[in-house]
Amino acid sequence: MIQLILGVLLWSAAHLFKRLAKGPRAQLDETLGAVPAKIVFAVVLLLSVVLMVLGYRGNTAPVLYTTPGWLVHANNALMLLAVAFFGISNSKSRARQLFRHPQLYGFSTWAVAHLLVNGDLASVVLFGGLLIWALAEIVVINRQAPVTHWRGGSLGGDIRLAVISVVVYLAIMGIHAWLGVWPLPVSG
Repeated sequence: MIQLILGVLLWSAAHLFKRLAKGPRAQLDETLGAVPAKIVFAVVLLLSVVLMVLGYRGNTAPVLYTTPGWLVHANNALMLLAVAFFGISNSKSRARQLFRHPQLYGFSTWAVAHLLVNGDLASVVLFGGLLIWALAEIVVINRQAPVTHWRGGSLGGDIRLAVISVVVYLAIMGIHAWLGVWPLPVSG
């Protein structure tokens, strides 16, 4: 559990560092150079992911709550929405005009979806911790950065976003099945 907690904290700190510690971040960029500083943060983030994976997979945490089986349907619908949110940020979809933080909304939706169907302590720490980080990141950005509005988008961009979102969603489901986590409701 310690690895998992450290991973979530390291992930959160590395992401929030740029916004909450502007002076030290600028000093790091000045000392190392912009690209090497980004590499340092990439390594820290990779380490945080490794810690989260090892901490999550190697844990036999107690179950805090159980949810009804039908919530798997809500989880799957939210996961498709999370993938679409993530795709919006780089799309030429008209939906891009509507959301300031689509990747963070996608991340938050992903976390909520997983909390709906995973009630063990390790899942609550992982998905709950990352949800708190994503929501905190939205608040911090909203307080510090001016709103910029993207203009444009087309029906073609909307269609591409929808198709790519479904394909990525199906790939994620396939990866879950390959890893031994069946993402679909099981009857009987």
